[in-house]
Order: sequence, then structure tokens, then C-alpha cells
Amino acid sequence: MPDIVNTGQSQAWNGPEGTHWARHQDRWNAVNGGFDQPLLDAAGITGEHRILDVGCGSGQTTRRAARRAPRGRALGLDLSAPMLAEARTRAEEQGIGNVSFVQGDAQVYPFEEGAFDAAISRYGVMFFADPITAFGNVRRALRPGGRLAFVCPADAADNGWVTAIASLRGLLPVGDFGTPGLPGMFSLAAPDRIRDILTAAGFTAVTVDRVQAHGVWGHGAEDAAEFLWGTGPGRHLLEQADARARERARRTLTDHLRGHLAADGTVRLLSTSWLVTADRAR
Repeated sequence: MPDIVNTGQSQAWNGPEGTHWARHQDRWNAVNGGFDQPLLDAAGITGEHRILDVGCGSGQTTRRAARRAPRGRALGLDLSAPMLAEARTRAEEQGIGNVSFVQGDAQVYPFEEGAFDAAISRYGVMFFADPITAFGNVRRALRPGGRLAFVCPADAADNGWVTAIASLRGLLPVGDFGTPGLPGMFSLAAPDRIRDILTAAGFTAVTVDRVQAHGVWGHGAEDAAEFLWGTGPGRHLLEQADARARERARRTLTDHLRGHLAADGTVRLLSTSWLVTADRAR
């Protein structure tokens, strides 16, 4: 087993949450894929680059980075064995030979110093137990002049799936979305915190830019609602309610999502994120 210090997140992503994401990787890529091109453009990947994908999940961004660097290589790192298994399968099916995947904790993984030209992450860096140490370890893995680029959620209220869940207040025990300073989806929602962490980790030239993309959550309101109920937050809320409250909540969420139907019948929700870049000093 790899050395893991972020045990809480490891248990989650090797349990039901990781299994859900692995099983539904195409749907999650439909939700988040609108950020792939801005992320890879910001990383400045070229033909011979060596790329590290932190929190790579089922590997879509790793594979796309590898395609941009046909004479280089890409390594995807993640805590989740179920998602990594899917990542390896997809890479093999797509014939991408310059990509590999490894299970590990970015905070302590023994990267070779200066082994990568770029490090990227799409929604994979918000869950560090010790973000300064983790980002410092990633910085060490970059060559002098190497670039870090990642996408992380901005304020919860600016994300459509949060608004959808918030519509259930009064029916289910919907609380706040994340606690500042603790690992979680919105742990890096404050730009000043991002800058402070990356500076403390030794990065320079930190930029934080607001980016938005519409993600496809389902084909029809009922389908999108069932998908949301299958996520970690959705399952957690349903487990705390009785049958009557669950039924009312299902109807309410489905009605809310009908307001986001596109002309093609898909449910599209707006995601608002930070596109962050930083450099390892030369």
C-alpha cells in the first residue's frame, strides 16, 4: 500500500464515493469537462512536457494532457483505487501509451525532484489534510520554472448544483457547504487563502482568475435529480430523512431542475471556479 497520511479522504475515495465517481466517470466528465481546455491552456503544455495530474480521478485530464505532449509523458496521481482502475482501462482502450497512473497521497508521495514540467489538477486539490505541505511537495516535483495550474470551486452560492441542493432547505437538513480551513469541496473558495497557501508552499507568480462553464447533469430533470441523489451530499441528506420527507424532497429537486432544461432536453447547471496558476522559481 502507498504511504497515506490523509486517511479520512482515502477512506471516502476508496469507499462509496470513489466507486460512484468511477462508475459514473462519463457523467462527471460531462459536468466538469468545460474546464479542461482552460486548465490545459493555462498549464502551457507542449509536445515534450512531463505532466503531473494531482487528484486525477478517472484520468480524463491526464489523458488529454498526454495527447498534448505526444513526445512527453503524463502521470496521474490519486488516492482512489476504483477511479485509477477506470483511468488505466480508458487509457488502454484509447491507445494512449505515454500516460500512467499511481495511487498515492500528494502530501507525502516521493516524487523525484524536478521530474515534471507542469502540474495540473481539475478539482483534485481541495481535500489535502495539510495543503501547504502538499503543495510544497508538488512544487518540489516541478523543475525550476515549472508551472502549476489547477481549477477549484469558487463560492458555493455561485455553483448551480449547490443552489439546487439549497432548494431543499426546510425539507432536509441542508447545512453549509464546507468549513473554511478544513478539507472539502470549497476549502479553497477564498482567493486570498489560495495565494497565502501557495506562497507559503514556495510558489511565485500566483494568479487566480474566475472561470465559468455549464455542465450537463442529466437528460431530463428526473435523470439529473437521480444523479444528484447518488452523489455524496445527496446520499447524506436522504439518509437523515424519513420516507415522507424524502419523497417531497425528490419532487422539489426535480421541479427545480426543470428550470434548467436546455433546448436539447439536457439539464445544464453553471459552475463557477478559480483557475489558478503559479510557478516554481527558477
